[in-house]
Amino acid sequence: MGIDNFDLAILRQVQENNRQTSEEIGAEIGLSATAVQRRLRRLRETGVIAAEVAVVSPAAVGRQLTVLVQVVLERGRVDIVDGFMRDVRAAPEVQQCYYVTGEYDFLLIITAADMAGYEQLVRRLFFGNANIRRFHTSVAIEAVKVGLQVPIPAFAE
Repeated sequence: MGIDNFDLAILRQVQENNRQTSEEIGAEIGLSATAVQRRLRRLRETGVIAAEVAVVSPAAVGRQLTVLVQVVLERGRVDIVDGFMRDVRAAPEVQQCYYVTGEYDFLLIITAADMAGYEQLVRRLFFGNANIRRFHTSVAIEAVKVGLQVPIPAFAE
């Protein structure tokens, strides 16, 4: 699918505030509301816009703790990797999980109410899994920057 400069402008707008109306977006970028709606529908259908969600403050719902965990699996077999990915996807406390290169196999970003809540997750997700060789935990002191916005170029190449 080709993405043109209008699509890029729409993506910048909805990443900043996806509650804007098509009329507001159109006025900002120079398109009619109908054209914006048509483009948004195409961007959603083709997966360019992967999801539209509300970003909830973890602290506002009692999730005071953010933990980064590096995980090393016992072996790199496909079934072990796939099993770990399945377990992580099923754990709502895991906000993000990356399969990475380097010294560790996975990097997880986890939210918990407190250390006791994190310990329960550790027991369930790590201690209960014989395929985990080791894991390293870092507790976040402060969230300096949190977001999922993708830098959108000013113009299509």
